[in-house]
Amino acid sequence: MSSRLEPKPRQSAAILVVVFLVLLVGLLQWVFFSHQLASPTTGLAELARTELGRAGVTNPVTAVLLNFRALDTLLELAVLLAALLGIWSLAAATPGYQRAGPVYAGMVAWVVPLLILTAGYLLWIGAKAPGGAFQAGALLAAAGVILRLGGAEAAGLPGAVAQRWLAVAGIAVFALVGLGTLLAGRGFLNYPPAWSGWLILLIEIFATLTIATLLAAAYVGSEDEPSTQPGGEHDG
Repeated sequence: MSSRLEPKPRQSAAILVVVFLVLLVGLLQWVFFSHQLASPTTGLAELARTELGRAGVTNPVTAVLLNFRALDTLLELAVLLAALLGIWSLAAATPGYQRAGPVYAGMVAWVVPLLILTAGYLLWIGAKAPGGAFQAGALLAAAGVILRLGGAEAAGLPGAVAQRWLAVAGIAVFALVGLGTLLAGRGFLNYPPAWSGWLILLIEIFATLTIATLLAAAYVGSEDEPSTQPGGEHDG
């Protein structure tokens, strides 16, 4: 009887993540409402170009997403995490794949490494050209989907514990950088110009890993180890 009342490790981890999200949302609300919104309603594109010199990057889109409006991007990551927690709270996923034939397996051998290399390129080039964490993370997740369709039960994802860390890593680093700038007296996510480029790169690296994990794990549909999933020996 008592064993039924004890929380499972999976439930305990979910509770910790929910508590983290509640604290994060509270912090973001405090930051948002404690600052006056004095941004003009017109000419924002020109304003972004004018301030590009202190953004740490030369791509105006990246400057807006990771510097001028970094809070919005942080909330987007939190929304993705909330979506994955909803998926994980459901029953274990039924393995919906079959073993790859020689043609598909040959394609996987070429396409997956190419997607990984392209994701790395998009992550790096995002500072000065179209690209960035969301594009790179989506490509990495696409590689996981291709692996899953070819018979890889885990879709290239690590174990359940590592998945949880990766799922919150991007949000945690984002928030820690914001707290650092806040404690330095610059405001939440108001980077020092001399460090802005490196801080944005740091955030984007971890955001890429988090986005890839969230999207691929959402496709798999369960955080359980492949060997513990019902039908884990499914051969197609």
